[in-house]
Amino acid sequence: MTARKRMHLAAHFPGVNNTTVWADPRAGSQIDFASFEHLARVAERGLFDFFFLAEGLRLREHKGRVHDLDVVGRPESLTVLNALAAVTGRLGLAATVNATFNEPYELARRLASLDHLSGGRAAWNVVTSSDAFTGENFRRGGYLDRADRYTRAAEFVATARELWDSWTPDGTPRPFAHHGRHFSVSGTFDVPRSPQGHPVVIQAGDSDEGREFAASAADVIFTRHGTLEAGRAFYADVKARLAAYGRRPGDLKIMPGVTFVLGDTAAEAQERADFIREQQVSPQTAILTLEQVWGRDLSGYDPDGPLPAVDPDPEGGLTRGRVPLGDPFAVAAKWRALAEAKGLSIRQTVIEATGRQSFIGTPRQVAARMDEFVTEEAADGFILVPHLTPGGLDDFVERVVPLLQERGAFRTEYTGSTLREHLGLPLPVWKG
Repeated sequence: MTARKRMHLAAHFPGVNNTTVWADPRAGSQIDFASFEHLARVAERGLFDFFFLAEGLRLREHKGRVHDLDVVGRPESLTVLNALAAVTGRLGLAATVNATFNEPYELARRLASLDHLSGGRAAWNVVTSSDAFTGENFRRGGYLDRADRYTRAAEFVATARELWDSWTPDGTPRPFAHHGRHFSVSGTFDVPRSPQGHPVVIQAGDSDEGREFAASAADVIFTRHGTLEAGRAFYADVKARLAAYGRRPGDLKIMPGVTFVLGDTAAEAQERADFIREQQVSPQTAILTLEQVWGRDLSGYDPDGPLPAVDPDPEGGLTRGRVPLGDPFAVAAKWRALAEAKGLSIRQTVIEATGRQSFIGTPRQVAARMDEFVTEEAADGFILVPHLTPGGLDDFVERVVPLLQERGAFRTEYTGSTLREHLGLPLPVWKG
């Protein structure tokens, strides 16, 4: 008899892009430690696998001005997570850290330190950048070609693992030496092997190169997909790539980022969800988002009017420091088709086209739908992105988690102490 498949859950601290509804009177600070502590404590009370922090290395700009519609300023991830290690006992702590503007020895040391301070609960979400705008904050600038970002990241992760493996499981340090295309380092690593061997490695990406990188090197892939069918296709594709690297399907957990809205009835939940999306995409945000795609000043357009008839200008460069939404011509064509088919205005189109996968309904409906995604192999679990900072996870933990436990779809207690144990991941084989 096949064992009941249980989902994994993580909490994403909101505050990036326009996810957070800052106008809500319950919204708090995105930089005060109390906000991070609140969300982490709630996630641990809900028996979540880990707490996830995004990262930004430069304030974004639009039309030459700081883009303040999402967030202006946030502290460095590992610093926050080291503090959270002191106020949590089981919750995993995942930091997004850029592999382009860091060096293996220094970052491997910081991650290993968090792993020890937390008793084996650290994770590293590996991201890359070929953005010269962000690079201006660093001595090297934007030197890295876009085509090289994953090759450097792959070598970075491999080098970090060599450093972590330079200590034997019985606590003996050994000299290390790595000589590759991007890094040439040698010496002796000064942090012993952690309780979980290596910090968990997370990869965020849906591109073909991102999928391949995750299959070769990651323990968790943070993705997004809008339907059960799309999720199943992504799940099957990525899991099928693992065998080429000598890995099993369970060695990589697929966890899409999702939102949720609860109500006492399905109609009430949908009404709340519609209101939240309208708050997230104000008229000003709708025009700004459109300008990101079109690369043109569209401030003269009515957000309640139709999409522009002009084509995008791919060299417009109005927005700096944000990840592109995709090929501007392809995105514009898709949005025009959507607007024409449904008779949508600019704002309505942006609301519909940029929405993340959401679970909307009563707590019981949301629990059932999430369980379906896992049992139908569209995901191994979810990274929840609430719309309020920091209390947006409270209702889910109080109203949905007990129903998931009732269904046998989620744990009723922590059975291990490390993040690898929470995720059901094997200890890394020591390669001395």
